[in-house]
Amino acid sequence: MRGEIVSVGTEMLLGMIVDTNAQYLTQQLADIGIDVFWISQVGDNLERVVEIINRGRSRSDVVIMTGGLGPTEDDLTRESIGAAIGEELVVDPGLEIWLRDSFARRNRPMPERNLKQATLIPSATSIPNPLGTAPGWWVEHDGTIIAAMPGVPAEMRVMWEHEVRPRLRDVLGLGEAAVEEALGELIHGANPTVATYAKADGVQVRLSAKAVDEATARALLAPVVEQAERALGAWVYGRDEETLAGIAAGLLQELGWALASAEFGTAGALANEITNDDALSTAYRGGFVVAADGGPLGVADGDPSALASAARLRTGAEVGLATAMGTIEGRPSGSIAVDVRGKVQTESSRWNFAIPELRRRVAIEALALLVKALREVH
Repeated sequence: MRGEIVSVGTEMLLGMIVDTNAQYLTQQLADIGIDVFWISQVGDNLERVVEIINRGRSRSDVVIMTGGLGPTEDDLTRESIGAAIGEELVVDPGLEIWLRDSFARRNRPMPERNLKQATLIPSATSIPNPLGTAPGWWVEHDGTIIAAMPGVPAEMRVMWEHEVRPRLRDVLGLGEAAVEEALGELIHGANPTVATYAKADGVQVRLSAKAVDEATARALLAPVVEQAERALGAWVYGRDEETLAGIAAGLLQELGWALASAEFGTAGALANEITNDDALSTAYRGGFVVAADGGPLGVADGDPSALASAARLRTGAEVGLATAMGTIEGRPSGSIAVDVRGKVQTESSRWNFAIPELRRRVAIEALALLVKALREVH
């Protein structure tokens, strides 16, 4: 996944301060599997900040911004993001109440110019700032994430650690480095040993114990397995030789439900993943590879939600699963939807791969979404 960092503030260009935020964030982004390809510094100029944002959106999946969130006229990060994606800023009533309360708790009147710190655009949600009066922004638009944080290092680091990093990990899933980090000291154990391996369908955590017999080895492993599962929580989808397709098959069988699929632009990759598993094939009513004109399902725009619902209704299955491929600003992108008896869930795929590999990844992520949706109703 491609990322870049944008540091906003004329004081950096004048040599008045050193950009320690970018150095810190580069290390942090690498830890969660985001490759930083560009770092930019830009002064407090609306036109130039908009230019940098648009450049970032054209080539990166994640743009991390620091600075320019203060209350003065030259703090232009919010206005620049709004201008870049074509949305207007409005005062959010909840943020205004929080901001006025923040000043009241300090027994200080709030200057009206601070009200700009309570603004949002439709694509933005606020990021809490426990140390200051400048909330951050989390923006998702056209397949790109923009996270804007204060330039004050102490405020930025707290916001990153407690808000932005967890949100990015939720979007990305856990990569191998993040899994190892979550396992903590378990990685350093001598017996049992814990190791991670990246695979096409996720990260494998191998736990091994040596003992005089199997019973003793299993007794050694049991508490470590429990600790590992507790550390990784809901990210764990199976054990031993279990696969996403196999788990989905078991859940469908227990529910007595059937599955149908539809694809736009993934060239049968999803159907291939489904039919490669014998158990899942038995619950499969069939799939549709949809053409540009929408045939044979009549969904011309490649909307995965509409595709999933159309496949379910056309076949009489209880569950419809769909994938769609397209481009956002020239970059391949994938999207996924599952329709479980009329309840639709969607996700997007943000992997930085060539189209053939991205098709396969989108299909695998579709199976992961299917398992998640089925477990919610099981």
